[in-house]
Amino acid sequence: MDAVDTPTFVIPLWADLTAVALGGVQGALFASGFQGQRRLDLLGVAIIGILLGMGGGLIRDLLLGLTPATLQSNWYLMTATLASIVGMLLSGIFQRLNRAIVMLDAVVIGLFGAFGTSKALALGMPAVPAVFVGVLAAAGGSVLRDVLMGLPVAIMHVGSLYAVAAGGGCAVLATAAAFGVPLPIAAVIGVVVTTVIRVLAVLFDLSLPEQRKLYRRKVAVETTGIPVIRLDDAE
Repeated sequence: MDAVDTPTFVIPLWADLTAVALGGVQGALFASGFQGQRRLDLLGVAIIGILLGMGGGLIRDLLLGLTPATLQSNWYLMTATLASIVGMLLSGIFQRLNRAIVMLDAVVIGLFGAFGTSKALALGMPAVPAVFVGVLAAAGGSVLRDVLMGLPVAIMHVGSLYAVAAGGGCAVLATAAAFGVPLPIAAVIGVVVTTVIRVLAVLFDLSLPEQRKLYRRKVAVETTGIPVIRLDDAE
């Protein structure tokens, strides 16, 4: 009886390291921008860059029950550290290039989301949980960064669309794979979709409705028609 073939998908080392490097640069740029009491020293900036560069891969592999790939090779930590140093040295230049930072942020989200979903699908995970893994991998580094720095979690801010962009790209990836598109090609499509959604959200200030506004509308509807008693009428 022939063994059943299982789908295989190996993230190329250069691609994984590219995501780590971009995340490291982005994290260092973010940490370098703080002033006053929140400003960080060089070590602090480097740690934030390393955390953002490696966080998505760590969360992805832990969710999949795998030994984190980022801890199986010297290259990951070395790459994240070097990228963080580059981010610190070039922070003055990048801070003036807002569009470059937005694009970098979008690509990092797309890469980690695509790698997370692709790896989950290759391990035989159903599409919906695979997309969930991808979204957490995409946003996980930012969540860890904000928790470590004691900041409100960025992906929950109005207008961020972090999870929406990652979810859109990961869902397209999973759908393409379900229709027989090879995972590497589907992953590229997922990265492009996530990047486009994120960039458009920033450029056009797109966001989901605020929970507070929805609640106020609900209260307004429920209280419509209720008579208002004035104090002078009660007397």
